[in-house]
Amino acid sequence: MKRPIAAIAGTGRGIPPTVVTNYDFPAMGIDTTHEWIVERTGIVERHLAREGETTCSMATDAGRIAMERAGVHPGELDTIILATATPDRLLPSTAVDVQASLGASRASAFDLSAACSGWLYGMTVAEGMIMSGVIETALVIGAEKLSSIVDWQDRSTCVLFGDGAGAVVLKRAKTGKGILSAYMRSDGTLAELLYRPEGGATVPITADVLERRSHLVKMAGREVFKHAVRSMSDAADRALDGARLTSADIDLLIPHQANTRIIEATAKHAGIPMDKVYVNVDRYGNTSSASIPIAIDEAIENGRIKEGSTVLLVAFGAGLTWASMVVRF
Repeated sequence: MKRPIAAIAGTGRGIPPTVVTNYDFPAMGIDTTHEWIVERTGIVERHLAREGETTCSMATDAGRIAMERAGVHPGELDTIILATATPDRLLPSTAVDVQASLGASRASAFDLSAACSGWLYGMTVAEGMIMSGVIETALVIGAEKLSSIVDWQDRSTCVLFGDGAGAVVLKRAKTGKGILSAYMRSDGTLAELLYRPEGGATVPITADVLERRSHLVKMAGREVFKHAVRSMSDAADRALDGARLTSADIDLLIPHQANTRIIEATAKHAGIPMDKVYVNVDRYGNTSSASIPIAIDEAIENGRIKEGSTVLLVAFGAGLTWASMVVRF
């Protein structure tokens, strides 16, 4: 097992207070039922941002809490990495807005786009920057306002997603605790299984695009499910192999919170019982890149992660992308 280079020094989350339950959807004109959603996804409710609540504001809230818990002042941050599929604007990055909001004047800041795997990608990038000596302290945030890009006329997708942010402060490791292994992969040939067809530089937003609603998320649910189970299972194996550990060494599995059936299938493949799996998809829905850091923060808060815990993190998202990491806290 390698000696960790980077360790988590503090965590935080920024969650909009507005809760929308499955029972609220019919009143919103969406033809679905609580039972239909729970049976297929396990989701009961999700938090949605309202007017004035942005990707930046949620990311800032999460980052500020993580910094306070880590005992890190804004001037000590060397870089801010914001994983998001929902930047507040396309130019410049939302990360620089977070930097300004936090007053982290000496930090570099940039967005990272890898959908639901984005936060694990960001953690791996930050670890590499620490390894290279470029930085000593990073703020790695996953933040999403997915309610702004889902099609609220498509009942198969709009019920799946929620808004929120999770953050960690990553510092150079000084003990045997920290990131033990990391793994990242992608397959762009499958991009159209989960994507926004138009609204970018190739086909900018026009009246026709808005009428077609082709700037919003489209998903081939069954195909995504199949690839998610296969890819997350493989990623779990790779991270364990990289850390030279087995499933018996894992105290907690925190998978991307997209669907309870995907979570259960991944845990079964990894040989980790469900009582060692953290699940909060029922309360948040799929928050994409924010999913895992939100869960980490909750798990620490409620005692599921303690000092010395070894935790396996696994994610899968649009791209298609997938990633995993083993962390000792």
